[in-house]
Amino acid sequence: MKKIILDQEEKDILDLFDKGEFKSVKNRNAEIAKLRQCATNTLHKNKRINIRLSERDLFGIQTRAVEEGLPYQTLISSILHKYLSGALRETKKA
Repeated sequence: MKKIILDQEEKDILDLFDKGEFKSVKNRNAEIAKLRQCATNTLHKNKRINIRLSERDLFGIQTRAVEEGLPYQTLISSILHKYLSGALRETKKA
């Protein structure tokens, strides 16, 4: 039997589940449909922008995108989305 290794987030979710912290929603199918529509709306890209970047920054973004296995435009879009949603925060350098 193969041992399953969980990351910390997965362990936290399992712990909350074991404690009974998760509750069923009243209308499961309607909730799934609502969340599916939210995901579709979030991922739907319907606007185009042009930005000017320094060659150094563009090279850095392209390099990071290759490391992540993403097109660099997708990486830029992801960074902007994470920043605007509060998932990405600025850190002060020492």
